Amino acid sequence: MGSAALEILGLVLCLVGWVGLILACGLPMWQVTAFLDHNIVTAQTTWKGLWMSCVVQSTGHMQCKVYESVLALSAEVQAARALTVGAVLLALVALFVTLTGAQCTTCVAPGPAKARVALTGGALYALCGLLALVPLCWFANIVVREFYDPAVPVSQKYELGAALYIGWAASALLMCGGGLVCCGAWVCAGRPDLSFPVKYSAPRRPTTSGDYDKKNYV
Repeated sequence: MGSAALEILGLVLCLVGWVGLILACGLPMWQVTAFLDHNIVTAQTTWKGLWMSCVVQSTGHMQCKVYESVLALSAEVQAARALTVGAVLLALVALFVTLTGAQCTTCVAPGPAKARVALTGGALYALCGLLALVPLCWFANIVVREFYDPAVPVSQKYELGAALYIGWAASALLMCGGGLVCCGAWVCAGRPDLSFPVKYSAPRRPTTSGDYDKKNYV
């Protein structure tokens, strides 16, 4: 039962991380305007993401523009798109693999093969977390480098956006959840007695008198 609890907890963490990764991928707040001159009253804030850029006025009005040309984007944006979307799709595959090998499902008969399937699903989730870290850290490195570069004008300096922090948290959840799923599958493979207790009861059969046999079969 303990190994099954580890798998379920890990799967929940992975699902939360997957949702967070999708949210980070869609949000336009990967780069946010940096306010360095406090003497100037800034009337608008610029957000830049993987799919669109937005301008937020001081009045609260927001206007977004979707990137129309993919080839016109910078190399880091194109790579971040591919890696982030790939991580999201790989997490979907990991979900089906984990559910197939989970102890609380009956898709595969209990045994070493079932534990190996769950172990594969957990490893895929951990790989998703590592894959999502690549564009996030790459973007963060570019933003920090340009922020401290004196050759970059003040008006073109940006800070780390909220989407990066959401993505980092999602990556951590995916890796932690994948690790828990792997631990649960490993424990189940080594200690079958700690697996999920699935019991089957035989159907009651009618007796000669017409009543059902009240003996329980487990």
